[in-house]
Amino acid sequence: MIEYIRGELAELTPALAVVEAGGVGYALNISLNTYSRVQGKKEVRLYVHESIQTGGRDDNYTLYGFADKQERELYRLLISVSGVGANTARMMLSSLSPKELCNAIANGDERVIKGVKGIGLKTAQRIIVDLKDKIVSSGIADELHVSATASAPSTVDTGVRDEAVSAMTMLGFAPVAASKVVTAILEEQPGIAVEMLVKEALKRIK
Repeated sequence: MIEYIRGELAELTPALAVVEAGGVGYALNISLNTYSRVQGKKEVRLYVHESIQTGGRDDNYTLYGFADKQERELYRLLISVSGVGANTARMMLSSLSPKELCNAIANGDERVIKGVKGIGLKTAQRIIVDLKDKIVSSGIADELHVSATASAPSTVDTGVRDEAVSAMTMLGFAPVAASKVVTAILEEQPGIAVEMLVKEALKRIK
């Protein structure tokens, strides 16, 4: 597995960087964000994401390069979302900086995400639901100094919430989606018992 490639920047376009290291020229697909970071440099270090696709007439091995680990991690989170492929993720990182994108996800700003070419409302909503908690737990939000819009202090019983989310997860539901539904119910009915909470969540979750 390749962690990063460091060497001479032999060629550069807004979509591709060729880095020569050890006599080998590595072609890496890049975002406009990375392009602006490495433009004008003679030597670069690009963090690598390897994509291997097998099957069909030919196998495909593609390298993606990123100016820093945060952008690479955000890219990997994006492509983990159903309906978001490599090109869409790269388009998002070309249209928005990692900090702008993280801010939009953390604050549930569908408008900003939907403003990226090729992203519809449903995909924008899915990105927010799937990644809102992950960008916090992964540490990207802290590293990019991203903060969600301040909200009123929560009165949710975290013990009850965690038990209910755990039950939902065991039933096969995604933790992030389960947590969202469970938390909403607890805010409406703070004293609800765990078993009733799970029953209600099963009715609401999609």
